[in-house]
Order: sequence, then structure tokens, then C-alpha cells
Amino acid sequence: MTSFIMDWWNLVMDHEKNPLSNIKDLRVRHLVMQILAWMWCIVFTAMTGTWMYLGVNILFHALFLCAIFITVSVFEAAKRKPQIFYTLRGEGGEHE
Repeated sequence: MTSFIMDWWNLVMDHEKNPLSNIKDLRVRHLVMQILAWMWCIVFTAMTGTWMYLGVNILFHALFLCAIFITVSVFEAAKRKPQIFYTLRGEGGEHE
């Protein structure tokens, strides 16, 4: 059962496995996922009749997806160009 849930989660939420993987620009892919998240916030808010929580739902979904986007971006940068992390330090050590 856990495998079934994980497979469906990845099919929808993993930007490299869902149909959004055809969008080459990661920023555009992120924007589309963000818009879909807002749409689902509105749908669930309408279904449950809790309109006063809509703004909070949208805010938390935006924060959550932004955190995922930043994490994926850092991982991609580390995979493709790990040398950029060494440029954050001075030549002789800290903050020179």
C-alpha cells in the first residue's frame, strides 16, 4: 500500500515524472505547480466552506512550494556546478 501511495504521489508531484517534465525551464515548471496548488486551495476551501482560511492556505502552499523549489535548485547546482559553492568563501578562508 505504501508503494502504491508513493507511486501516485511521484506521478503527480515529482516534476521530473509528471507531464510538466516536458517544460524545459524549471522556473516555468515551478510557476505552473504553484498555480495548480492555488487552484486546489480554492477548490478545497469551496468544498469545505472555510473561506476565511483561503489566504492562509495559499500562503502556506506558496511557502511550501518555494522551499521545494529552492531545495531542488540547490541540489541541481551542486550536481551540475559544485564549484560555485567554493566561491562563497574568501581565498584564505572566511570572509576575505
